[in-house]
Amino acid sequence: MEANGSGFRRILLLALCVSGIWSAYIYQGVLQETLSTKRFGPDEKRFEHLAFLNLAQSVVCLVWSFIMIKLWSNTGNGGAPWWTYWSAGITNTIGPAMGIEALKYISYPAQVLAKSSKMIPVMLMGTLVYGIRYTFPEYICTFLVAGGVAVFALLKTSSKTISKLAHPNAPLGYALCFLNLAFDGFTNATQDSIASRYPKTEAWDIMLGMNLWGTIYNMVYMFGLPQGMGFEAYKFCKQHPEAAWDILKYCLCGAVGQNFIFMTISNFGSLANTTITTTRKFVSIVVSSVMSGNPLSLKQWGCVSMVFGGLSYQIFLKWSKSKRVEKKKQKS
Repeated sequence: MEANGSGFRRILLLALCVSGIWSAYIYQGVLQETLSTKRFGPDEKRFEHLAFLNLAQSVVCLVWSFIMIKLWSNTGNGGAPWWTYWSAGITNTIGPAMGIEALKYISYPAQVLAKSSKMIPVMLMGTLVYGIRYTFPEYICTFLVAGGVAVFALLKTSSKTISKLAHPNAPLGYALCFLNLAFDGFTNATQDSIASRYPKTEAWDIMLGMNLWGTIYNMVYMFGLPQGMGFEAYKFCKQHPEAAWDILKYCLCGAVGQNFIFMTISNFGSLANTTITTTRKFVSIVVSSVMSGNPLSLKQWGCVSMVFGGLSYQIFLKWSKSKRVEKKKQKS
């Protein structure tokens, strides 16, 4: 009876994590698309300073992680020092900025699809730089994802979708997305290195360190440099309170979403988290197509299916591998 109760609680917790990640990031996607395409106020001005979203997100997540550490953390002084995150903070500042800027040039579904192909640069670098050999099924996954993204990029985008973009330019938009992925790869590798050197480091410590440096770098970029657009962004928000409110909601969604991601990883593992976030991206494309007026053709939906078919197959391969490892441990 006790075991059944424990299992039921785990199911409820998993359902909470799924609904938390989906609702936070799907709504954040809607807000991101709104801020990049909507014309605000009677003067119908666009919010051109999308890089400002990164600064706002860093500040909100910095405050959020500090509160969480004070309330829940048990690491004491055993975590990684704050200064160890300085290099990862640079790439974590530049990468997401490029991803957000891409929305000026390509549609939100195209951006989500391009950013879903993270395995391509990872496998490419692994093969060319480190001489890693991947299995045939892994190459099939990569082929499906790369083929889906490539064909989607070559297909004609509807005139309705193009009319919403600030500066339609597909090659530049996709290039920014792939640069975003490259920087993300360095960020993830650095975070893993920090976690291995300082085993007592918790997720909230990483979140605090990353967003501390992100806030510093973004403040310098937005307000310290001659071409900085921070004051213009602030002025725009002051003149258009609706945009400021959307930015605040966007940041809170990011903080809440990270909270549920950390909860998922700590309770169910990274594979469960990957599955939830991958399905969330597919739903985000559906929501954008239906609710935000970004119609996709039948061929484009075929490309979306190719990409998420490849990602689903990759998840299945990881799940199968983890089961085999568990069986070996039980035998030994």
